[in-house]
Amino acid sequence: MFDYIDVHSHVNFNAFDVDRDETIKRALDAGVYVINVGTQQDTSKKAVEMAEKYERGVYAIVGLHPVHTGKSFHDVKELGEGNREFTSRGEVFDKNYYLELARHPKVVGIGECGLDYYRFKIEDLSWKKELEKQEETFRKHIELAIEVGKPLMLHVRNGGGRSAYRDSLSILKSYNFNLKSSPGDFHFFAGSWEEAKEILDAGFNLSFTGVITFARDYDEVIKNTPLDRIMTETDSPYVSPVPYRGKRNEPLYVQEVVKAIANIRNENFEIVKKQLVANAIRFFSLF
Repeated sequence: MFDYIDVHSHVNFNAFDVDRDETIKRALDAGVYVINVGTQQDTSKKAVEMAEKYERGVYAIVGLHPVHTGKSFHDVKELGEGNREFTSRGEVFDKNYYLELARHPKVVGIGECGLDYYRFKIEDLSWKKELEKQEETFRKHIELAIEVGKPLMLHVRNGGGRSAYRDSLSILKSYNFNLKSSPGDFHFFAGSWEEAKEILDAGFNLSFTGVITFARDYDEVIKNTPLDRIMTETDSPYVSPVPYRGKRNEPLYVQEVVKAIANIRNENFEIVKKQLVANAIRFFSLF
């Protein structure tokens, strides 16, 4: 039995090297199912290996994060303390590599993929080449999702005076794919209600992290979004919710996100909890 699904976690990252199995066990023992999301070839492969290891409750999503389409900052939590000389490789999307992973029965989605403008500066013309890489890679993910019939896990972040949400939505709409076979979830949604409404009107879902336990910026979106279009995640090891702020995040803490959604919407916790699980089961075709 399970009561929660963390639809976007990274227990496949090096931040969990010391206690990866214990972290998963804590989640499963508490009735939390976990979907680990890849960000490049090695973390995608690790997510699949973890899903294979557990008979129940652990799944994978595979893909290339938009910040890894070019050389970028070094993230200790992702790459590990022993890799300080290593930044993002500027990986080129290898369709055959990801297609093989995507066909695995415990891979439930493609991503995380999309557009990330957070570090772009309007006055810096070099961002245009970076954007072209991101867009090209994003399109390849969409095409892969259509081919294997699995949903998209979307990483979208505004910046540089542009709405990455609207740009991503424009690209998605250009494919006119069947949302019943390849829907998409805008993970860690951090846009405006106007952007959210456009996303929802186009048939996509939104998921929220522990940020909603300590920031009120998302309350309007959470109140206005139909409950059957919401999912919950931790994005661990990042953004731990209250009361765990300052500690490494983990899937177990998705319970706090569910509580926050019920409180913000002023709705019965048990009803909200059951609906959020039902949403994830339907979205990812888990059973």
